[in-house]
Amino acid sequence: MKNLFYLLAIFSLLISCVSRKNQAIQQNILTLKDSYCKAPFKYDFINKLPSYNSDSILTANKELKNVLSEQSILILNALNNLDEVYKIIALKKDSSIASQLKVLQLKGKINNKIAISLTELDAVAAEFDCEGERVEQIENYVNDLNNSRNNKMILYSIITGAAASIAGGIIKSDGWSNAIDIGGGALGAGFGLATLNPKGKKVEFIHKRNLLRDIWRGKLESSNFPPFIWYMYTERRFSSMETKSIIANIKEIWLNYQFDGNKEAADQSVIFSDGGIYRADDLHSRASMLNQMQSATRKINQNISYLLLDLDRLIL
Repeated sequence: MKNLFYLLAIFSLLISCVSRKNQAIQQNILTLKDSYCKAPFKYDFINKLPSYNSDSILTANKELKNVLSEQSILILNALNNLDEVYKIIALKKDSSIASQLKVLQLKGKINNKIAISLTELDAVAAEFDCEGERVEQIENYVNDLNNSRNNKMILYSIITGAAASIAGGIIKSDGWSNAIDIGGGALGAGFGLATLNPKGKKVEFIHKRNLLRDIWRGKLESSNFPPFIWYMYTERRFSSMETKSIIANIKEIWLNYQFDGNKEAADQSVIFSDGGIYRADDLHSRASMLNQMQSATRKINQNISYLLLDLDRLIL
């Protein structure tokens, strides 16, 4: 009986520790039900999306192909800076100090637009990063719940087995002893099987501003992204695979790897809603998708870098 008492005491202590931990997590989880990653105020972008008729733009500016790449021409068009480029080309024919100063002024105007686009890229990438961190915090919380539940079931199984063994040794009747052994073994096995729950715990997770929903729907406009960034996402010529845009490639990856090719399941997924009930697998998928979009956003910096190199060659 003394052994059983000790086991029960240890079990009670462990359960108490788990409960206190879960209470602390539950208090913190309340701060994660509304995103702290969104901007403190909504900025109304005045710029409209540039034309998606890239072939027409390149044809209309074919004389620039001698000094600029096609991607650079399209980016400058998106930034409304093609006029400055034509003026620079004309001024370079005059080697006077006045012309050189004017060229520098025009280049400064272009650089200001590029600087704004770079800050927009950083802001969007930072929000994806922040949202990914927020999801991982929730995922850790759910994993802790699942681990705590499994630990409880394991402890129940150990206590049940120990109690049955001790009781079987105390009771002299062979019939009752066998019954206790069988019953204790069955109950302990039941607790063990309970740890195999494939779905596990769930949690309510809210994200009314859902950047992933805009990506999945893939419309020509999005109020949650700066127009320039959305243009870079959706114009196929800025993708490493020019047959599809950046977000078209991303969506195909999501469909195949996150939803096993089931578009209907993807359309109805909580990931693309205002939020709802999440399980650990859903949270893991959302975190992965946010990280992919963060990487895709930062990769646009390569296009901007090539543009800056083209502009330097243009000025020389």
